[in-house]
Amino acid sequence: MRLFDNPVLTRELLTTLRSPRAFVLQMLYIAALGAIVYFAWPAESEGLRQVSPSVARGLFDIFFLGQFFLVALMAPAFAAGGISGEKERKTYELLLASPLSPGAILFGKLASALAYLVILIVSSLPLMILCYLLGGLLLSEIIRAYLVLILAAGTFGLLSTACSSFFRRTSSALVVSYLVILPLAVMCVVLTRTDAPSVREFVSIAVLPPWCLAAWVVLAILVNRRLLHPPDVGSEGKDVIDEEEEMKYAIGVVIDRDLFPDKLFAPAKRTDLMPDGANPVLDKELRSEIFSQGTLMLRVVIQVSMLLSIPLMAGLLFLRSDKAGYYVAYVLTFNMLVGPVFSSGSITQERERQTMSLLLTTLLRPVGIVAAKLIAALRVSTVLTFLLTEQIVLAYVMLGELRARLWTLMVFFLIIAVTCLATSTIGLLCSALARKTATAMVMTYLALLLLFAFPIGVERYLAGDQRFTDSQLAAFTVTSPFSAALNVPMHTTRADMAGLNAQPLKVADTVLVNVAGLRLPVWLIFLMIYPPFCLAGFGLTCLVFRFRWWRAGVQG
Repeated sequence: MRLFDNPVLTRELLTTLRSPRAFVLQMLYIAALGAIVYFAWPAESEGLRQVSPSVARGLFDIFFLGQFFLVALMAPAFAAGGISGEKERKTYELLLASPLSPGAILFGKLASALAYLVILIVSSLPLMILCYLLGGLLLSEIIRAYLVLILAAGTFGLLSTACSSFFRRTSSALVVSYLVILPLAVMCVVLTRTDAPSVREFVSIAVLPPWCLAAWVVLAILVNRRLLHPPDVGSEGKDVIDEEEEMKYAIGVVIDRDLFPDKLFAPAKRTDLMPDGANPVLDKELRSEIFSQGTLMLRVVIQVSMLLSIPLMAGLLFLRSDKAGYYVAYVLTFNMLVGPVFSSGSITQERERQTMSLLLTTLLRPVGIVAAKLIAALRVSTVLTFLLTEQIVLAYVMLGELRARLWTLMVFFLIIAVTCLATSTIGLLCSALARKTATAMVMTYLALLLLFAFPIGVERYLAGDQRFTDSQLAAFTVTSPFSAALNVPMHTTRADMAGLNAQPLKVADTVLVNVAGLRLPVWLIFLMIYPPFCLAGFGLTCLVFRFRWWRAGVQG
């Protein structure tokens, strides 16, 4: 069989490239990059001949970073459902029983996902040429930048495909893919962000390609072995999960329903009758839904997050206690990645399992069903997120300079709790609006990026503009929990080495924003606006759910 004479590749390309989503995403991708170039373009009064090489290079760096992170965000959206989608559609065993080899299946799934990413990358060439026309850039630098993008797309796509082969749900594969890919993307940016051209050339030519090729080989071997000896087939791949048997082979974290804190997010199985007035949907979601597909995703999420928290704890809490807000930002990022996994599939999975009609025929009211879904998702994501806050508590207990401002710990906890509520509410709303879990999850991540990350980018970009004051710039970021955490005042002191005088550390001053004649800090505005926002989101979710209930009754 020739390389491209692959039925899996042909089918995936036809379904992907002919779908309206492909054109919409390409339009949004080019529009986002075009907006970056437009707002970062030098003023017309400067003239192209007067543009300094530093301005041109700054525009090139912004364009490259924007495209790099867009690729990192979009690669899992296309590749994470390649194999897990077959399991959800009950076609996984048919695919494995076909004459295709595991390598051909992997190539078809990966090439179809990468083909669209390559189309997106190539479609940005006209915008890159505009940056090149400003001068100050070498053609070799542009070629090297696109080489890094291609390597990143291949690595991120293969990582997402590997996660898709190990999980039965696209939502689980998607969140684990993001949890692994985003730290790698940040690490890659840190390695290439240097002013020395020789270092850039060495990293992009001598370091990244061999490491990426080695990662491709290892991941391809793992996926081939997984497809050649699949452990998740038989009975349509829906064997009952035996928790005790699974825990015998668990590596690292072991989840036990009867131990603390595991029982907070996974209560023990019910052995008695449900009391009168209890919500059966809430009981089912908490006691059975989390473990319905095994504990692999939960264990991977907990282990990776704890592993990343160790160096961050040392660098941001104990070595530089005035940087505690940055560790809180890491905790918020974790919730931003993990929270949607438990909420954005709450309603769509009922449709995918064809149990929505059964749920709608119960005596429960729509508000009771939606509230149970929200409470269950919020409980799990909140407990998993607050597992990372024990390092903050430890720092406040051990460091005297933090104990002097104990109230900031309460503010940090409030910001984290409100963020957990926001991510769960937005995920549940997207689950009510979408028809597929993968679509709902991508919608949730885009909404969270728009509310949480985009305001920070706007504020950072406009920071040097003299037309805006610090208060006006801070007003752009009131919807971002990251901005709220970083604006909590960390006025700390630490005794000098001789122990004579207490020297003030560098202070993150709080910026005040004018609201109805009052000057309020960003973190307080954030805590004020999101509870009513979440309440409105919950009400809208109930209305959408009631509309679908009414529509189902009319069609029936």
